[in-house]
Amino acid sequence: MKVAFFSAKPYEEIVFKAAATSLEKALSLEGTEREDGLPPTFSPISFTYFPHQLTAETALLCQGYDGVCVFVNDELNAKTLYILHEAGIKHIALRCAGFNNVDIATANELSISVSRVPAYSPETVAEHTLALILTLNRKTHKAYNRVKEGNFELGGLLGFTLHNKTVGVIGTGRIGQAVIRILKGFGCNILCYDPYPNKQLKQEGVVYTSLESLFSQSHIVTLHCPLTEQSYHLINEASIALMPKGAMLINTSRGGLIDDKSVINALKNGHLGYVGLDVYERESELFFSDHSQDIIQDDVFQRLLTFPNVLVTGHQGFFTKEALSEIAAITLDNLCFIAGDTRRNVQDNMVKHIS
Repeated sequence: MKVAFFSAKPYEEIVFKAAATSLEKALSLEGTEREDGLPPTFSPISFTYFPHQLTAETALLCQGYDGVCVFVNDELNAKTLYILHEAGIKHIALRCAGFNNVDIATANELSISVSRVPAYSPETVAEHTLALILTLNRKTHKAYNRVKEGNFELGGLLGFTLHNKTVGVIGTGRIGQAVIRILKGFGCNILCYDPYPNKQLKQEGVVYTSLESLFSQSHIVTLHCPLTEQSYHLINEASIALMPKGAMLINTSRGGLIDDKSVINALKNGHLGYVGLDVYERESELFFSDHSQDIIQDDVFQRLLTFPNVLVTGHQGFFTKEALSEIAAITLDNLCFIAGDTRRNVQDNMVKHIS
């Protein structure tokens, strides 16, 4: 199975090549014969790595490939999908959990299957979430720069004690659950919102409530939900107005969950006290590339960076050795399943049409 791998970074090539080698060794050790005694119906997976994004323009490179492997900022709209279909692409393998960048209805119409990595080292993103919270609160990034310059003045570095603070967690999937476990260790009071409450969390005493109640009671609001039509701009002028003055907002999920202009207004008038972002709605034009020598044209992004109480990281919440290895292994399993290896139990990784 020939797969065109887009938005490829050198570190991804290393990890995916290692995962492919491990898979080949495992197959050679266990043999390729199926449990029912029939010969294998799947082919080895071979990648061609392209450093640029997949768009309608670059989709023309996919002639002769069976599938594409893509990341969060690749553009799989209807136009791109029709070009992929004409090129003979049968499968889209997302190496991420979210699939908001794929026109699923069009993919279904064209009989292009889609897989994703729904869960990979959830503690990885959860720990980055806590890193944003603690850095914003205790201002360790500012303290580091001060001490490097020989300035040991504490003025302007005042934080608050996380213990006993109420944290609102929106989305209680595996990442949200990992965040909750860490926050409980800090002695925080947890409020949750999810359209599908987790029974285990409820048995452990975690309180689910309405969005309005969560916003109004939480000192910190952290987002761990997918981007859908229903969750688009979940954080807006009205929801921010419900939050206590000085509240902290954290987003390590998808940029489109937040209306940036409403956040900027709330920062300007002092209603929001802290904002930590690992994602940004228009990040595809910025993130994962070096723009240090460029004049960044996104005025909204540049305005966010002017606030001393805003911390932005470049979508690195997933970026640990463990998470990358899991992403590679699961993506390869998904591709093997598509190629015909029915021993792979990955049906839950296949994206169905969303009505």
